[in-house]
Amino acid sequence: QVQLVEAGGGLVQVGGSLRLFCAASGRTSSSYTMGWFRQAPVKERDVVATISWNGEGTYYADFVTGRFTISRDNLKNTVYLQMNSLKPEDTAIYSCADSKMFPAVARNEYQIWGQGTQVTVSS
Repeated sequence: QVQLVEAGGGLVQVGGSLRLFCAASGRTSSSYTMGWFRQAPVKERDVVATISWNGEGTYYADFVTGRFTISRDNLKNTVYLQMNSLKPEDTAIYSCADSKMFPAVARNEYQIWGQGTQVTVSS
């Protein structure tokens, strides 16, 4: 059974940085697009960034372009989200998920989801 587990969230001040991790287990293939989504209280879950199976293709939501970087290490079955210049509006639960499509910006294109990790940016 494939599982995705996120880590790396926490409390950070405005302008600070965090690096999120998403580790996949129980899978024999890395041929999946991986995506990061976020959901703030009383808001919908929005796509943040996605990365193709080989890392050659990436997609970023407009609100994170230039501040966040998605990457992956298939040997470690891990996807990363480097978040810089964090703002209070970045506060949310960040979740990773996998898809057989790319860039896969819609929630319904994803099959397996992690539990999420909380990111809180204080002003």
